[in-house]
Amino acid sequence: MTGRAMCVDKTTRRLTWVIDGVPQYSTEVRFGSAELPTREGAFTVQSKSKDHVSTIYHTSMPYAMFFSGGQAVHYSPDFAANGYNGASHGCVNVRNKALIQQLFNEARIGDKVIVYRS
Repeated sequence: MTGRAMCVDKTTRRLTWVIDGVPQYSTEVRFGSAELPTREGAFTVQSKSKDHVSTIYHTSMPYAMFFSGGQAVHYSPDFAANGYNGASHGCVNVRNKALIQQLFNEARIGDKVIVYRS
């Protein structure tokens, strides 16, 4: 197991940052609703945007790391404030701001993003 990957488990609602098979750190995440689900599968980080604003939903997506079209791993002030009482528009929301800042700084274009159910 080599490489760098954000392993996103929809069952445990956790994102784990893994480098060469060794978990570095983990955090709670939330996902899209039944109407706007977060896609599952193996992806790569396609682009990064520190101060992104969604052109579709006009919402803030700080520290966005896009992996599947408009879906991204990013900080969510709503998730931080309201927890699991809500959902994203398909993105992987992170509520730990310090950790998403660290992950954003460490992640590179081309790193893997694996979204699955354990």
